[in-house]
Amino acid sequence: MTSTRFQQLANFIWSVADLLRGPYRPPQYERVMLPLTVLRRFDAVLAPSKEAVLKRHAELSSKGIPNIDAVLNNLAKDEDGRPLGFHNHSKLDFQKLKGDPDNIGRHLADYIAGFSENIRKIFERFEFDKEIEKLEESNRLYQVVSQFAEIDLHPRTVDNITMGLVFEDLIRRFNEAANETAGDHFTPREVIQLMVNLLLEPDTSVLTQAGVIVTVCDPACGTGGMLAEAQNWIRAHNDQATVKVFGQDYNPRSYAVAASDLLIKGHKDGQVVLGNTLTDDPFPDQRFDYLLANPPFGVDWKAEKKTIDRWPNFRGYSGKLPRINDGALLFLLYMMSKFQDYQPGNRDKPGSRTAIVFNGSPLFTGGAGSGESEIRRWIIERDQLEAIVALPEQMFYNTGIGTFIWVVSNRKAAHRKGKIQLIDARERYTPMKRSLGDKRRYLDQAALDAVTREHGAMENSATSRVFDNTDFGYRRITVLRPLRLRFEITEEARERFLNTCPELFDAMQAVQDQLGSEPRLDWNHAWDAVQQVFKTLPDDVEGWTKGAKGTAQKKIFRDCFTTVDPEAAPVIAKQHKGDPLAGVGALFPNQTLPQSLTTRDLYALLGLNTRPSPTGRHPGGKGWHIEHEPDPALKDAENIPLKEDIVSYVLREVRPYVADAWIDRETLDEQDGGIGKVGYEINFNRVFFRYQPPRPLHEIDAELAGVEQRIRELLRGVTE
Repeated sequence: MTSTRFQQLANFIWSVADLLRGPYRPPQYERVMLPLTVLRRFDAVLAPSKEAVLKRHAELSSKGIPNIDAVLNNLAKDEDGRPLGFHNHSKLDFQKLKGDPDNIGRHLADYIAGFSENIRKIFERFEFDKEIEKLEESNRLYQVVSQFAEIDLHPRTVDNITMGLVFEDLIRRFNEAANETAGDHFTPREVIQLMVNLLLEPDTSVLTQAGVIVTVCDPACGTGGMLAEAQNWIRAHNDQATVKVFGQDYNPRSYAVAASDLLIKGHKDGQVVLGNTLTDDPFPDQRFDYLLANPPFGVDWKAEKKTIDRWPNFRGYSGKLPRINDGALLFLLYMMSKFQDYQPGNRDKPGSRTAIVFNGSPLFTGGAGSGESEIRRWIIERDQLEAIVALPEQMFYNTGIGTFIWVVSNRKAAHRKGKIQLIDARERYTPMKRSLGDKRRYLDQAALDAVTREHGAMENSATSRVFDNTDFGYRRITVLRPLRLRFEITEEARERFLNTCPELFDAMQAVQDQLGSEPRLDWNHAWDAVQQVFKTLPDDVEGWTKGAKGTAQKKIFRDCFTTVDPEAAPVIAKQHKGDPLAGVGALFPNQTLPQSLTTRDLYALLGLNTRPSPTGRHPGGKGWHIEHEPDPALKDAENIPLKEDIVSYVLREVRPYVADAWIDRETLDEQDGGIGKVGYEINFNRVFFRYQPPRPLHEIDAELAGVEQRIRELLRGVTE
């Protein structure tokens, strides 16, 4: 069938929707049109063997034989004599339905009830019985059924491939009008084409071999658009290939459409299942050659959490899971669990490839140690992330946000080992003449071909960059700075202290008499002086209470009489005699420290100063180390690239700007070999940022002068 004939058929079926105006709004047309298209196709496909099925059904029924579906499904055959896998044992067909307008509703329901169980289950998900009632009430049912009866969908006229294209065209039109949730139900055709290209083009030499058998799975298949496009690509390159498709979806109506599409195309070996991908695995023992999906963006998995928490791991991944309000990465983990084992040269272990659409969140959400970062790390450190393509904004029907295609594989080509390719296609869009919801842009064929070529070439350019896996990893450490306190006894501070600790009135008076009210920029020296005053107090003057109460009193004293002052001396927290570290090298395993770094400087970088205490109370010098108390307000974190050693990075990026900063040793003692938490993120903006220098000032001044002149002329025209 020519493309013109195919389009005419699709347009004619679409035109029947005009009869639905009134009882239905345009986004609701698909509730009637898709089920009736399926019915009419089944009716035409079953026609050649209908009489044989009716005769055999009568024989088996008269004998009271139960469960006769299998027999009749095998008896119902297509034009080439192959079993269809479904049947209808009703004496009715579309022509007979058309012949009795007074009983059209009852007869149509009886006709549907005559199908085999697999077809009846599909129509239960369509909830078509409700639509029959609604159409009868509005006196439209007979007109619609009559119109469909005039459409010739017999296999001699419309083969399976063409019928699939017609059905896909109807699905696309309805989904463009009725899409409800960003990323749900329908992915723009050009995005699917690009995903399929990225997924299948590298395997062209294999997929074009005679007798090849290919399995494809979409665990969030919606109406089956991705599965259909993958089939079309493989058939276009090899019409002798056997393609087995599998899908799952949570939405009953979407499932019904996808399952119908599978049967319409004659795929008896494939399967589409209704269910929750995150908790229900309909294919527990199956692995697939290719997987692709567009899971809903930002979907929460609160309802599934209780079930998932009981599992020892999630689909083979035993690390931390993502936040409850975004389970997108869980879909990818599920898809990776369906990878076939890979062993080079072993046909029984061919490996797998997957392509999935995400928004920007899975790229960078979550810091080191978070669920999202740990999943990225798990994928990248297993060397399974092959490429990511950034798509233009305003590409989807119900969201204008940017989207990304991830290509993941456990059988990377040799030249891709240890590498990740990023492709920036954000500026390769073509504006649409008429927007469809939030979709205002699309990728034309030239853009699709360009991105596909870039992926195949794997070269560095303005829009394609190739990185080592480790380029996206970092260590997160905490950087501390000393607390600097100024001590000063003011009337306000004195009143606040005595309101809390009135029992220390006499002691407070003694401290004030001894130290005076002048501010002191060294809390260490001031505190030593305060302690000395308390030691000299007579026994009848109550001093610091021992135990927990005394500790609380000392804290209140410091809180009341000190304020943070950047000019003050650092507060000493601890002092050690001897070496407080077992060995500096143990803190930095597998890292080469700068040769010019002295031991004293390295200790200072870890918060251990060998300088004497300003008070002289701690002698300092050889054999002594002083630790300062960190200021919580100045606590900061640094993400250090995995390719850099921590010490060199801090010396270059931190110390020149804050000379008193040091590395929090506790962050070095955490996981990942004592070198801080390891995280992974992928920042497209940072990679493809292009600096645009500001225009010269004289150009801006000239432009402003021109605007002012136009304003004056407009005002002159109003006033004169």
